[in-house]
Amino acid sequence: MPAAPVPSELGMDDMTGVLASQQISALIADGRLSAQKPILPEQVQPASLDLRLGNVAYRVRASFLAGHDCSVTERLDEFEMHRIDLRDGAVLEKGCVYVVPLMEVLDLPAGLQAVTNAKSSTGRLDLLTRTITDGGTEFDRIPAGYSGPLYAEICPRSFSVLVRPGMRLNQIRFRDGQAVLGDDELRALHASMPLVDDEPVIGDGLGFSVDLKPQSGTLVGYRAKPHTGVIDLDNIGGYDPAEYWEEVHSDNGRIILDPGAFYILVSREAVHIPPAYAAEMAPYLAMVGEFRVHYAGFFDPGFGHDAAGGAGSRGVLEVRCHEAPFVLEHGQIVGRLVYEKMDQEPAQLYGAGISSNYQGQGLKLSKHFRAR
Repeated sequence: MPAAPVPSELGMDDMTGVLASQQISALIADGRLSAQKPILPEQVQPASLDLRLGNVAYRVRASFLAGHDCSVTERLDEFEMHRIDLRDGAVLEKGCVYVVPLMEVLDLPAGLQAVTNAKSSTGRLDLLTRTITDGGTEFDRIPAGYSGPLYAEICPRSFSVLVRPGMRLNQIRFRDGQAVLGDDELRALHASMPLVDDEPVIGDGLGFSVDLKPQSGTLVGYRAKPHTGVIDLDNIGGYDPAEYWEEVHSDNGRIILDPGAFYILVSREAVHIPPAYAAEMAPYLAMVGEFRVHYAGFFDPGFGHDAAGGAGSRGVLEVRCHEAPFVLEHGQIVGRLVYEKMDQEPAQLYGAGISSNYQGQGLKLSKHFRAR
């Protein structure tokens, strides 16, 4: 058999950066990305590929990583409680942990690594979704040269959800080399093409803060209700927000986060991702407060971009408070965006003629809820 193609044979010689949509399509064409069912064109995003759930979910006793020299299947033999056929639809219950084999399989060339993250709509439902692999020692990180299956670990935190095979809850990015922009590079990029609509706060990435003083009214966010019905992830725009969310109001630029509660808030800054770059949202330092921001962290090339340079779109913040009540103030830095260079500019940008649900967004729930 002929040797499998290497990056240089896929038009990626001297590759440094995140792979663009056309390069992901090349990986598919050359068998580096394969699946039980053909990969659909709409799975390919500007800088990532959507991953699909397979036919079965394993209810497990606890979250786990396979660990060195061990497969996920071997770990399932230890931790499986029962298995659920998803082909006719099945409910994944709030507070339980499931492992679902994904349809896609990797055969990465040496030097090409991957990272995964939950899709935006997944994170906005507080649906913790992480990828694990055979021999894996980290969630959502896939080493260069990995060849084997992928699995999604799913833990619904706020709402029970109805899922089916083929649903796309998480996504994968491919990168080679060191493409992360340093602080000086970020400052230079902002000077040439503004990344935020305000003075940037730069330090190990681009800092962003929370907006608790809206231009009109007092609505600053939403808090998930503790006892709700099931959400069918195929039911787009079918749910009344009032049945699942409590409004959070503030007239003084301050709210108190309750331990264990999940909130949807919005960034004060309008963010811009230029076409030749991608970004990932990372939590801010734990020492700033007892909360975590943003489970879904990929920002695609073209987010908040227009032909004039970049009007910006505000980032929705998925916030979970931990052990103690915490006072959150307007303008408080809560996270940072880490920018990376693209290896090539994508053939299709976020929001430009593709199904991009959150371009130009403000405070917004997931696409499953009717607009208010």
